[in-house]
Amino acid sequence: MVLVLIAFIVWGNFYFAGPNDIYQPNTIVRIIVVVVISLLTLLIAFTTRKGKLFFVFLQESRKELRKVVWPARKETVHTTLLIAAITIIVGLALWGMDSLFRSIVFYLTSIGR
Repeated sequence: MVLVLIAFIVWGNFYFAGPNDIYQPNTIVRIIVVVVISLLTLLIAFTTRKGKLFFVFLQESRKELRKVVWPARKETVHTTLLIAAITIIVGLALWGMDSLFRSIVFYLTSIGR
């Protein structure tokens, strides 16, 4: 049922967005209909066994997220700059090795000429 409602939302939104001669509701009406059907879909989804398990998973994830010790801004900036510098250094090293190997291959393949 949930998949049917989601498919109905997608189909209806595209159908009524296009230039058809039958009926074309304005954007506000389309948004309201999509929100209402989406809420109905969520209500149906959370009443199933898997939906209830997913809701429990969300609650447990939120509890675990509160236990995380987030880094300070200074530490985050420092780590980001360090990763950027290492990425540039490794990129330059790979570019250099690629150029070297390319030169070696060109030299070896031009010996027989």
